[in-house]
Amino acid sequence: MNHQQTHQNHAAGRPPVVGMVGAGQLARMTAAAAIGLGIRFRVLAAAPDESAAQVADTMLGDYRSTDDLMTFAAGCDVITFDHEHVPQAQVRALEQAGHVVWPSAAALRFTQDKLEMRSRLTQLGVPCPKFEPADSVADVVAFAGRTGWPVVLKAVAGGYDGRGVWVCEDPAAAAEVLSHGLPLLVEEYVPFERELAILVARSPSGHGVVYPVVQSVQRDGICVEVLAPAPRLSAETAVAAQRLGLELARDLDVIGLLAVELFETRRGGLLVNELAMRPHNTGHWTIEGARTSQFEQHLRAVLNWPLGSPAMAAPAAVMANVLGGTDPDLHGKLNHVMAADTALKVQLYGKPVRPGRKVGHVTALGGDLASLRDRAARAANYLATGSEEPAAEPVTGAGLPS
Repeated sequence: MNHQQTHQNHAAGRPPVVGMVGAGQLARMTAAAAIGLGIRFRVLAAAPDESAAQVADTMLGDYRSTDDLMTFAAGCDVITFDHEHVPQAQVRALEQAGHVVWPSAAALRFTQDKLEMRSRLTQLGVPCPKFEPADSVADVVAFAGRTGWPVVLKAVAGGYDGRGVWVCEDPAAAAEVLSHGLPLLVEEYVPFERELAILVARSPSGHGVVYPVVQSVQRDGICVEVLAPAPRLSAETAVAAQRLGLELARDLDVIGLLAVELFETRRGGLLVNELAMRPHNTGHWTIEGARTSQFEQHLRAVLNWPLGSPAMAAPAAVMANVLGGTDPDLHGKLNHVMAADTALKVQLYGKPVRPGRKVGHVTALGGDLASLRDRAARAANYLATGSEEPAAEPVTGAGLPS
């Protein structure tokens, strides 16, 4: 279905149908945003018990199957994604059949192939860690000879939430990673101060908006906490980061949301670490903490509707991820959390609990960052473990505000 047909259908009074390939928690929260906009929202799910399949109009199918994708797209005005794993050939087949697909295959390849991403960002003059393809231990050793040990090996495709990333201290560690036979790249190890993120929305008409720069706190490669706006960030650096996000969305021709993960280095410079072209964990705080949530913004963008205000609804927001523990009964602990702090907002994803799995998040809004962090963390810990205290060592390290 082309743009002209889409606009004709909307003009005839039929609400638009947005189809999202994938049925994880991102699709689930996008489905909630679609309700208020009067949008018909569908998901392509692998199983009926997936997070979004529990709450949205669902077609069961395989995102790797061209036939399933074509059948799904036939009932939609716009196709978008809650993950980056749909193969390029299938995305291009949808486009060639005349379906509106955002982000496009040309843009998506920069999130699906880290070598493509790094090469394109380098062409654009965007600061990134030094990198090279790595096919052998000799390649890694030669690279480390120029940058020093440790080095970082990354899977070219398929990595997320710390998976597909290995910090290697010596050739033996690199050899172990290379033995898996995955296409890899090697990057310099960046002794960063903290991790930041920018979230941008862009529509086909070229309208773009950018949210405040946030700080993400990681444990074992998984985001456990997001602070909005990023504390102790100079106005000059914040504006430069936001401008970088908008320029990347334009230069990579991204339609929908673009999340840019950054390293803030010890000398104050910013390096681009990763890209995502979909709603993002570092934007979950926007559901309550921004005038327009990232999920509504993504829908507006892919439909080429006017974009909403990204301004914050409170001076500060803290989002804490609920990571699964050994107790599967989240709802049995939810009453305590709601009674203990009635101002907190909890989102649960309807996913079976597994240790370390993201099964929900907690958001606190207000003016005192230290208090917000404490409140959100206590609630998230209680949902995960039944105790307000963390089960493991607390997150510490450079870049965390005192």
